[in-house]
Parts: sequence; C-alpha cells; structure tokens
Amino acid sequence: MCQVTYPSLILAYVGQAAFLRKHHHFVSDTFYRSIPDPMYWPMFVVAVLAAIIASQAMISGTFSIIQQSLSLGCFPRVKIVHTSAKYEGQVYIPEVNYLLMLACVGVTIGFRTTEKIGNAYGIAVVFVMTLTSSFLVLIMIMIWKTNVLLIISYVLVIGSVELLYLSSVLYKFDQGGYLPLAFAMVLMAIMYTWNDVYRRKYYYELDNKISPEKVKEIAVDTNFCRIPGLAVFYSELVHGIPPIFKHYVANVPALHSVLVFVSIKSLPIGKVPVEERFLFRRVKPNELNVFRCVVRYGYTDVRNEEEPFERMLVERLKEFVRDDAMFTAITQNNAEFAERDGELDDGSVNSDNVNEEAKQVEVEKQQEAMEREIEVLDQAWGAGVVHLVGENEVVSSKGAGIGKRILIDYGYNFLKRNLRQTDKVFDIPHKRMLKVGMTYEL
Repeated sequence: MCQVTYPSLILAYVGQAAFLRKHHHFVSDTFYRSIPDPMYWPMFVVAVLAAIIASQAMISGTFSIIQQSLSLGCFPRVKIVHTSAKYEGQVYIPEVNYLLMLACVGVTIGFRTTEKIGNAYGIAVVFVMTLTSSFLVLIMIMIWKTNVLLIISYVLVIGSVELLYLSSVLYKFDQGGYLPLAFAMVLMAIMYTWNDVYRRKYYYELDNKISPEKVKEIAVDTNFCRIPGLAVFYSELVHGIPPIFKHYVANVPALHSVLVFVSIKSLPIGKVPVEERFLFRRVKPNELNVFRCVVRYGYTDVRNEEEPFERMLVERLKEFVRDDAMFTAITQNNAEFAERDGELDDGSVNSDNVNEEAKQVEVEKQQEAMEREIEVLDQAWGAGVVHLVGENEVVSSKGAGIGKRILIDYGYNFLKRNLRQTDKVFDIPHKRMLKVGMTYEL
C-alpha cells in the first residue's frame, strides 16, 4: 500500500506547489483550483471518499482512546459496543459518535471556510506530534533505560524540528487554531473531574466498609426479621461490605433470607466460560446465608438476560455450597484425625475404627447442613429476587474550599445526572430493582 500512497501524495503536493508558484492568490483552496476542469468532478468524488476514510480513522481512534480512559477510571460511563469477537479494540460508542457528528456540523457552520478548519487541523496535528515525542522521551528514560546521550540527541534533532512546526502554526491561533485546544481543555476538565471524585468516592467506601463482625451483629439482632427471598446488592467493592448496606438496614429493619453482594467486573477477553464467571466467598458464620460474589464478563458476553442471570447465579451458588461443605468436612476430618492420632498412639485397631466412625459422622453432619442450606436457597429463589442498587449522592464536606465544591457539587454531579446510570451499565431489571439512596460527604 505504501508503494502506491507515498508516490501519489508526493506527486499531488509537487503539483500543488507548482500551481502556487504562478497563482499565489489561490492559497486557500489550492487543491481544487489546481485540478483541470474536465477532471474536477471525478476528483471531487475521490476527495469525498478519501475524507470519509480519513474520518473513519479519526472516529475509530476516538473510540479506542475513550475505551482506554474508561478502563482507567478517567472518563464517565458510556455505552461500548464491541464489533469484533477477536479484537478488543474494535468498538463503537453511540454517544460519542453523535457528539462527533454535532461537533462536525457545528464547526462547519461556525467557521464556514476551509481555511479556518485547516488552521485548526494543523495545530491539532502538530500538538499530537509534539506530545507523542514527549511521551516517547519519558518511555526512553523510565522503561527502555536509554543512554542519556541518545536521549539528548533525540530531543535536539526531533524536538527542534517539531518546535519549528509548532511555532509556524501557533500564529494561526486566533484564526481557528484555538478550537482543538478548547476541545482539549474541556475533555481534560471532564476527565479530571470524573477521576478525582470517583477516586475519592471509592476510598470513602473502602474506609467505611462494614466488617464481617458487624454483618453478623446485624443479622442476629432480634430487632431484624428475615423475610423470604434473595437480595442482590450491587457494589464496586470486591472485598468487604459496602456502607450502603448499613444505611439500608438502619432504615428497613428486615433482611432477605439470602443476601448476595455482587461486584461485576469486565475482563479483557472475548468470553468468560459460565463455569468460571461466578466467584463466591462466604461471610461467616454459615447460618447467616450471606455471600460475596464477583461476576466476570468478557467484552462479547451478554448481560441483559435477567432471568438466565438470576438462575445461573443461584445454580453456581448451590455448587459453591456443595464444594464448601465437602472442603469443610475434609479439613475438619484431617484436623480431628491428627488430634486423635496423637492421643491414641498405641497403634491399636480401635484407633482406626474410631477415626472411621468420626469421619462418617462428620460427613453426615456436613451433608445435612448442606442440604438445609440448599433448601433455603431454593425457597429464596422461589420467593423472588430483588436487586438493590446504591444511588449515592456525592457532596463536598463542610468547610470545603470553593474549588472542591465546584468540582464535586456541580461538575461531578452534572456529569453523573446526564450520563449512564448504574442500572443501565449493569443491565439490571427495572421490575425487581430497588434503589437505596445515601449521601457521601467527600
């Protein structure tokens, strides 16, 4: 492809340069002015097709950058549609696509001439080149451990050329060149606001998460009643119980017979096998019927099938209960056998008989406990599933500075209200969803 593209570009630029030597006043639209009249419309069609291809490259690049920013927690939630099961980077973001369309229409109406659009494009390209070279220098220093002399040589040679380019386009700043810088400032403000407040909120939940001892205290409290059903609490915390649970039980003195705290995580693979999707952990003691669950999805897995998700959750939870009971029985048997072997060290046959009888009793005990727990799960599943989502309101703490108040109370909350909500991100069924409100003072 380079053997065709590169010579074609060189010939086009040389032809335009030759045309400008004789017609200096056509500098604003040299390309179309230099085309002979019989070839004007064919070249116009080719130019439009080339512009479409170039715009697709820009759109795809925008989608990829936003996807990476989302994975780093530096951009508000948007819907991402993966168009390829093989390549993770091939994505489509509807909201961003519409914003790009509106931006293109707005720039065209606002500037009206290709000269100003060209000035904006030139500054954008040169700034991208300069920033890329700057980041490359950081990589050479921190990762590649390149020799200092080579780094200095690179900066002097490449940096001087790019600074010449940059200085040559900056004088067009007031002629349309301000546009890409304005867009960059707006995007940086959005990303900084979202990342900073999101990080503060996450640390707030970590600092105020509920310990297993507190959960046990709440569950065994006589003031609380256990009602039939399965409650699924959604949280971004992988470890610990989110503070929204304490707020919930403080206002609703009733708990479902089975509680599952779910964290949904996306993995950078196409599909996660169903048998590996659910990772459970029990909140002790077993009689509480409280579990932690991490649900892992690949980027092509479907989440919007509410009933299959609930059924798979219950089935995998039953498997976890069976495996946990078996593991507990084996562990306790080994510990008891070691203790009895220490007491009965005469090597008699009675020692073996006692061990076998104790082993059988322990297995039967664990089997009965497992069957009772599975029966409780079946009854909870039959009574119905309720999805509880934390609707957290974030406000600045008392005595916060004006900058912090603007950042949290206005900037972050504006983004949160106008972008995708948690129930849409997790595809939670609305008929069985209950939102629990809580205020975080950051």
